[in-house]
Amino acid sequence: MRPIPALDPTTAERCSGRRPIRFLAGLAVAAVALALAAPLRAAEPTHGIAMHGAPALAPDFAHLPYANPDAPKGGTVTYGLVGTFDNLNPLIVKGTGAVGIRDPLFGNNVIESLLERNRAEPFSLYGLLAERVEMPDDRSHVTFYLNPKARFSDGDPVDVDDVLFSFETLKKKGRPNHRTPYSKVLSTERVGDTGIRFNLKGDDRELPLILGLMPVIPKHRFDNGRFDRTTLTPIVGSGPYLIAEVDAGTRMVLKRNPDYWGRDLPLKRGFDNFDEIRFDYYRDENTRFEAFKKGLVDVLTERDPTRWATGYDFPAVNDGKVVKDGFETGTPKGMYGFVFNTRRPPFNDPKLREAFGYLFDFKWINENLYFGLYRRTTSYFEGSELASTGRPASEGERALLAPFPGAVRADILEGTWAPPEPDGSGRDRAAIRKALALFAEAGWKIDGRTLTGPNGEALSFEITTATPDHERLALAYARTLKRIGIAVTVRTVDAAQYQRRLQGYDFDVILNTWASSLSPGNEQAFRWSSRAADLEGTFNFAGAREPALDAMIAAMLAARTRPAFVDAVRAFDRVLLSGFYVVPLFHAPEVWVARWEHVAHPDKPALDGPRFETWWSRKAAK
Repeated sequence: MRPIPALDPTTAERCSGRRPIRFLAGLAVAAVALALAAPLRAAEPTHGIAMHGAPALAPDFAHLPYANPDAPKGGTVTYGLVGTFDNLNPLIVKGTGAVGIRDPLFGNNVIESLLERNRAEPFSLYGLLAERVEMPDDRSHVTFYLNPKARFSDGDPVDVDDVLFSFETLKKKGRPNHRTPYSKVLSTERVGDTGIRFNLKGDDRELPLILGLMPVIPKHRFDNGRFDRTTLTPIVGSGPYLIAEVDAGTRMVLKRNPDYWGRDLPLKRGFDNFDEIRFDYYRDENTRFEAFKKGLVDVLTERDPTRWATGYDFPAVNDGKVVKDGFETGTPKGMYGFVFNTRRPPFNDPKLREAFGYLFDFKWINENLYFGLYRRTTSYFEGSELASTGRPASEGERALLAPFPGAVRADILEGTWAPPEPDGSGRDRAAIRKALALFAEAGWKIDGRTLTGPNGEALSFEITTATPDHERLALAYARTLKRIGIAVTVRTVDAAQYQRRLQGYDFDVILNTWASSLSPGNEQAFRWSSRAADLEGTFNFAGAREPALDAMIAAMLAARTRPAFVDAVRAFDRVLLSGFYVVPLFHAPEVWVARWEHVAHPDKPALDGPRFETWWSRKAAK
């Protein structure tokens, strides 16, 4: 199964007529935050910052724990991708961006940020373009001091003007994940020759870290008036690679910059090992897989369990020339599911949405379509301490939820709820009866062979998909729904049209994955806040407008301790589950990656799985 790739998440919040309720929520959040607040201390420069507590690595750390500092430099790697691209600026909404320039999977190869993550921790940042950072306990401001060695690839130094230009440009014309949090900054000021101070309200404790991850672009290379337009002109950044070749929609090639300013930083030891990185685009998964079998692609991220179970039987695998790796992760599995667009009736009724869960037979789907390789997903933060399922709400959770009676169902509050589990026959009568009872509560009953509503209208809708894998799953689900008189059309569209539909919320039901981390924060507002429901281009595909969700996001951002943060996330999870915005589906127990044996990787992966920036070529070592 190939989930829809996630884009960079962001924050958003809807101004609505619910302000009195949200004000009470704010008071509740503030009370919990103040009760748990630690005494303030004076800000002092440090090598890194963490969302909660102190960074795990000492100032004199040698390298990140999932990198091999002795990895050889050299060689070439080719990645295969499905789709196309028409834009080399990953910081704007328009167009389909090429991967690998600034990318959560393949690395920030061209555009870097002030600080960089250690992905062996939940959320800690260390100095990159900024060598030091100052932040007081109340997080009312944060100051970044630039590394005097930092250079763009054209040789110009990275200075305060570049940072301020990046901030102002992204705040006005960047993606929503930049515009919204940056708008919370009260003011900026210079501190000496290398310092930039951001003055903040202090009510969003994640904001200093979000600013630390701000991409920095050269002021002298970007035309602010044309920044938000797509471009195929190679852009200039401070990263370890240069854009060397562009074949629009087909190929992009990066070449390692021999003059890269940061190659000796501890943060970069064991990173950026290939001399050349190629990204080749293919029209579909089968074509990409055939290219991999022929050796035209070196590394393949695999999302299709059928192919993982049965497709890797070609000679190169049997001869040991192709290796199959399964990487366990320490991060939440996220949520993958059928998503209801609640902006459209009848999906604005939670009773009706809940009914659909009884009509998804995971056991049958898993055995018949996916060789039993998947596990059922029960939480938006599955497989981590942040998941609310299977445990009763703590006192802290109940205090946060108290201003919102009815936002969480009793069984979800007590941790006894789980997604329905039909018997695996594909036609469980008991599950169907429960679904029909819920449909009846929502005003829908079977009339002849059709499920009809209060006004006699037939229940029918469209599931929009973008890949053959999604189409296959949607068709299987549609066949089940048809048995009780629901007419479902499955429409598969090309990637560009699918993206336009997502941005404008032009769909009834889609399949989507929301990835997650051990430190969810501002990105959850981009996915679930009331304001995001009406902003084009967010990830609030469901159209959720629930004040309790807004308040729980605020509680996450206000939490000063890890226990308070965990309470806020679990409460948030309970509100989401109670809304039945999705039919929860399943997840792979591992990250599946196939590679030709001349590509090597460190023994220890990061918490979120393999980091391709740390892989290397065995040929380079010879």
